[in-house]
Amino acid sequence: MAPQFPAGIILAAFFVVVLIFKWINILNEYERAVIFTLGRVEKEPKGPGLIFVLWPIQRMVKVSLRTVVLDIPPQDVITRDNVSVKVNAVVYFRVMHPVRAIIDVENYMYATSQLSQTTLRSMLGEVVLDDLLAEREKLNQRLQEVIDRHTDPWGVKVSLVEVKQVDLPESMQRAMAKQAEAEREKRAKVIHAEGEALAAQRLSDAAAIINAQPATLQLRYLQTLTEIATEKNSTIIFPLPIDLLRPFFDVGKEGK
Repeated sequence: MAPQFPAGIILAAFFVVVLIFKWINILNEYERAVIFTLGRVEKEPKGPGLIFVLWPIQRMVKVSLRTVVLDIPPQDVITRDNVSVKVNAVVYFRVMHPVRAIIDVENYMYATSQLSQTTLRSMLGEVVLDDLLAEREKLNQRLQEVIDRHTDPWGVKVSLVEVKQVDLPESMQRAMAKQAEAEREKRAKVIHAEGEALAAQRLSDAAAIINAQPATLQLRYLQTLTEIATEKNSTIIFPLPIDLLRPFFDVGKEGK
């Protein structure tokens, strides 16, 4: 006949098993446990690996040490030159001190998100639109430094802030397109004027050389005749300069 255990013993054994499973905890490599013993926090977090939490005397709060990618929703920003834009960004941060992240702020994720949004609006409101579009790298660095300085007391390290997109009003987009087109036309006219000035300078230099050496003009004339002679599709009447015939006239005068 099988022995019968009292219900109290069975219940106590079940409670002990449950209690042992509550005490035994396994943390991953990227996790740490902040332990509270009768409401008082232990100075150093526990983990990773196998740890014991003597529930209900002790309570455990898990904290992940991995880098968190926080997406900041689009924020309405009015730049210093009174242009209304929508800007969104992304913040990369991680917990460096788990104990401070739990006891010094109620919810470090929510707090970092709200701080990033307010800092984004306030800092970008101090710059003009051109700097917002052109000096993106400097603005990212300034945002990272400011947010990191405020989250440091929470044990949170902000490693990177990136402004992802700047949405301009449609009227501003048209105005910028016209400005860019006018800038291109201005550069084209400047380049054309510089080309004309250079060509005029070269022609002036050539005229000075020809004026100093009249024979160069006759050589150029003969070269032009040679180039025209290669074209057989048309008949060209080309006047012959008297200067080329003057040597023959001189020879005839001497013969007389």
